[in-house]
Amino acid sequence: MAETKLFARRSEGDWTDLGGGNRRRVLLHTDELMMVEFAFDKGGVGAPHSHPHVQASYVAEGRFEVTIGEATTTLSAGDSFIVPSGTVHGVKALETGRLVDSFTPKRDDFL
Repeated sequence: MAETKLFARRSEGDWTDLGGGNRRRVLLHTDELMMVEFAFDKGGVGAPHSHPHVQASYVAEGRFEVTIGEATTTLSAGDSFIVPSGTVHGVKALETGRLVDSFTPKRDDFL
């Protein structure tokens, strides 16, 4: 069994280009929890989608229009949101920004 990585540095991790000025990198994960950084250019969209994972997100930089189910709001750096399992959600970057997302359990599709 591989040893669990306990620390991540800003300079580490490979970015995956998602197109449309969006990219992501997995920071850390165990079987139970995963932390992922998403970077968006202004106008970038995280298209509406759902997944079985519970997601908690922190707006590290920028301003985003966030939709969770039928609710939409604008969040800025320092704000956060949570997405229950199976709930349709998406974001639009109103300016260049970054989200730090945590998923439980880990997203195997990101590895």
